[in-house]
Amino acid sequence: MDEKERIIIPDENGEEHLFDILFTFDVDETEKSYLVAVPAEQAEEEEQEVFAFRFEENDNNEDDLTLYQIETDDEWDMIEEMLATFTEQDEE
Repeated sequence: MDEKERIIIPDENGEEHLFDILFTFDVDETEKSYLVAVPAEQAEEEEQEVFAFRFEENDNNEDDLTLYQIETDDEWDMIEEMLATFTEQDEE
């Protein structure tokens, strides 16, 4: 089994949660980067809740990311399209 890339994301109460990163992608036109992740504790057989964020790598440490909530319907549409493509490839 492949080693999954993981990230810790704090919630609104400051509690930290571990997520498996499904994939990241960049949009050249907007020069923005996005990541899609699922909670690490979810079993793969379960229907998984998927989380998406826009992110920026901090200059001094590429492992240190600043996450931003998805704000527009256009961003959500693009993420849903990428997720559908990812899911199709994963099933092959």
